[in-house]
Amino acid sequence: MADKKTTPASTTQKSITKAEGEEIVQKFQQLRNEQRSLMAKISELEQDLNEHKIVIETLQDVSPERKCFRMVGGVLVERTVTEILPALVNNKEQLTKVIDSLNVKLVSKGKEVNEYRAKHNIKIRGQDDPPQTPSDSSPASANQGVLVSSKS
Repeated sequence: MADKKTTPASTTQKSITKAEGEEIVQKFQQLRNEQRSLMAKISELEQDLNEHKIVIETLQDVSPERKCFRMVGGVLVERTVTEILPALVNNKEQLTKVIDSLNVKLVSKGKEVNEYRAKHNIKIRGQDDPPQTPSDSSPASANQGVLVSSKS
């Protein structure tokens, strides 16, 4: 995601100093970075959750006494499906709970960012710009590339 420049817009009569403006922008960028890191962590955990689901689905179709290996703290451990499957299901449930709590934090962080942005009237270049209207607004240019039959 490309960084976009932000500037506090001073629409009120109160003027802010350059240092205050930079402090406001810095705090806003910090909030946005926290939001991005939450999104990255959620994405990472969702990938882990999907991997757990795939492994659980695979192990449910094999013999319970079959050997399987699991990485625990950087050490590969040999176990049976019977021993590993309950641990994987538990891990999957824990991942789901953590993802849910991070989603709640993400929503509250988004609200915090929006409130801060509204409080300080921060405009993001490129995001808040009104859409550009075409300079030539003749009806012929609006129908460019469209064939219309005049027969009924």
